[in-house]
Amino acid sequence: MRSLLTSRMHGFETTIFAEMSALATRTGAINLGQGFPDTDGPQEMLDAAKAAIDSGRNQYPPGPGVPELLEAVAAHQERFYGLRVDPADEVLVTVGATEAIAAVVLALCEPGDEVVTFEPYYDSYAATIALAGATRRTSVLRFPDFAIDEESLRAAFSDRTRLVLLNSPHNPTGKVFTRAELELVADLARRHDAWVVTDEVYEHLVFDDAIHVPMATLPGMAERTITISSAGKTFSATGWKVGWLTGPAEAVAAARTVKQFLTYVGSGPFQPAVALALGLGDDVYERLASSLQAKRDLLCNALEASGLSVARPRGTYFVIADAAPLGAGDGMEFARRLPDLAGVVGVPVSVFHDDQEAARTLVRFAFCKRDEVLVEASRRLAEAGRR
Repeated sequence: MRSLLTSRMHGFETTIFAEMSALATRTGAINLGQGFPDTDGPQEMLDAAKAAIDSGRNQYPPGPGVPELLEAVAAHQERFYGLRVDPADEVLVTVGATEAIAAVVLALCEPGDEVVTFEPYYDSYAATIALAGATRRTSVLRFPDFAIDEESLRAAFSDRTRLVLLNSPHNPTGKVFTRAELELVADLARRHDAWVVTDEVYEHLVFDDAIHVPMATLPGMAERTITISSAGKTFSATGWKVGWLTGPAEAVAAARTVKQFLTYVGSGPFQPAVALALGLGDDVYERLASSLQAKRDLLCNALEASGLSVARPRGTYFVIADAAPLGAGDGMEFARRLPDLAGVVGVPVSVFHDDQEAARTLVRFAFCKRDEVLVEASRRLAEAGRR
């Protein structure tokens, strides 16, 4: 009998996150595999959501998003990046950034089109490209510096390239693309008349001297860039599923056409709360980033002390470690043994790759957890390293 699942989705039946989270539950290990915070965001935002519920904002919101959130997103883009977007037709609210990515790829890509992205990639990229019937073309970012391989990137482009799907700050590597790297991508996109879709959900979670440069701020790129972000990562509210995209009106209209047949609308009472959060002071944004930087250092130090080789991230809330110094030959096998070895769960990076060898012994850990959780994870890792 023919498989009920469409062939486009073969290979996407289960996710590594479900497997590793189940492993953490079964073994009692600390779950640093799945990337969600275990603390809440700003109290003002939480109170605004409660007030929205109490005031009856519990029905369908407008299709493009509630007016105050559309305006808040536009104000955010100008406040932080000097980008002027029209809230009326250049902003679309989505059910998280994942829906925004899906709506854009499905709206812009035909079967036979090619989508250029970097690997390792966020897992929804590959699935969404497959759903659109498009072809994935990748360029590998290699441990430990994850610098762009220019020759590989140029080779990924062709006359069939429809769009570039770029994630910066980058999950899972924690890389923040430099202006020079972004200019290379922009130049190739212009040469091949391709759209650039930028997933910038970690835009405010950058560390040390790293600077997030939105693709749309580069010369000549605003008219061919669709920018995606969300409240989930910035404000520790991943379960609210409030995302958005901005870009040229015709591109936003195309995404809106698809989006209305995906979820129609969502997150009604959370939208005004996110609008309030986006307008909070710089000190709130700075506190969120500095808190995560301290957590990063705590976990990175523990991973290094356990004998792993670490690529210290400059953004996001993930760190990649190489298990090869401990004699591991396969990251998947190592990740499955780690709960018994150290009582900690991570995710093998190879699942985010087409080129399996490029990440054979790499494991990703999330540090967006309470300090006491990270301290206990560090203790377990250190103890395992002494064995």
